[in-house]
Formats: sequence, C-alpha cells, structure tokens
Amino acid sequence: MTELEYFLRVVIAGACGILIGYERKNRAKEAGIRTHCIVACAAALMMIVSKYGFADLAGDAMGTKGVDPARIAAQVVSGVGFLGAGMIFVQKQSIKGLTTAAGMWATAGIGMAIGAGMYIIGIAVALFILVIQTVLHKNMRFLKNPHLKRIVIKNINKKDFQKELSEKLAALDITMEEVNVSYDKEKGTCNYSFTIELAPDVMEDTLISLFPYDTEIVTLR
Repeated sequence: MTELEYFLRVVIAGACGILIGYERKNRAKEAGIRTHCIVACAAALMMIVSKYGFADLAGDAMGTKGVDPARIAAQVVSGVGFLGAGMIFVQKQSIKGLTTAAGMWATAGIGMAIGAGMYIIGIAVALFILVIQTVLHKNMRFLKNPHLKRIVIKNINKKDFQKELSEKLAALDITMEEVNVSYDKEKGTCNYSFTIELAPDVMEDTLISLFPYDTEIVTLR
C-alpha cells in the first residue's frame, strides 16, 4: 500500500504537469505536454526517493533519523535549471522562452511538493499557475510592454530640426534617447538616429506621419 501511495503521488504530479504543459502547447511553445509531465513525474519520484528511499539505513521506519531528506531534492532544483536554460534563446534582439523555462521550474517544484505528500499545495499551485498563464496572456493594455523603436531620419537640412522633432514627440508623451547626429559633407545634410519607447496604443503609422522625410523605423523590442 505504501508503494501504491508513492506511485499515486507520481501520477498526480504528472497530471499537474499535463495541465501546465497543455497551456504551453496551445501557445506553440518549446516545451509541451510530454515535457512538463515527465519533469513533474521525475521531480515527484526524486522527492519520494530522497524522503523515503533510505529508510533501511536510518534508525527508524520512516527514515527520519540520521537521514537528510533534502540531499536529492536539492539537486532537482539545480538540475531543472539547466533544462530550462536550454529553452531560452535570443531572436531578433529579444529573449524568448523565459516563461516556458520558469513554468518548467515551477512544474518541478509542484512535483516535489506532491512527492513529499503535500497534495493540496501542489495541486493548488498547479491550478494557480495555469490561471496565471491563461489570464495574463489576454489582451490587457496595462500588461503590455512598450515597443522599443530605433528611428533613422536622413537628408535633413533644416535648422533646429531636433528641437522640432522633440516637440512633436513630446505631444505624444514620447522622449528621444541615444540621439546621434551625423553630417553628410557631400549632400550638406544631417542624418538623425535615436531610440524611443512607443506605448502599445500608439500606432507606427502615427510616427510615420510625424516624419515626412526619408525615414527608417526598426523595431528593437
């Protein structure tokens, strides 16, 4: 009966991993149902082994005397960290996979909790993470990060152009950063390059209407 209870813990942990993995799979992320399920099951198994696997070497039946139940479980945390690092990559100057890696780490923690017999907290955290992943992916304006744009305006021969540009952007509550001005001797014009943070509700077409010049806009984030 004891072994069956341990196996039940692994199954419950795997079910929690499936819940989290299903949400990731629906968003076409790097790690899906199988990966999260295996991580949760393995973490639960390692926690069971760490807590109960050395009872025969301890002074009492529960394996609590002279045994450190955290010695294997502690390695799960660092081990899953390496697994999560493999899901993080840089694409077009932005970092991808952080949420999936964090979810993998949390899945391991859920598996460890259930493996230790803490069913309620393990299942509750799994459901809570599922709610977080679902709700925070909705189109909520206050959760959106501003877009980082690099703007290059070429062939300008107007005086006080930078001041005029700053005033136009200030009207939209946008501040220029990292402003660089280069002078073209052959054409007798200046090229302006600067970075701005664009609020999610400001369309790129609005920027283009402000700059009726030879303008290049590059999205950095």
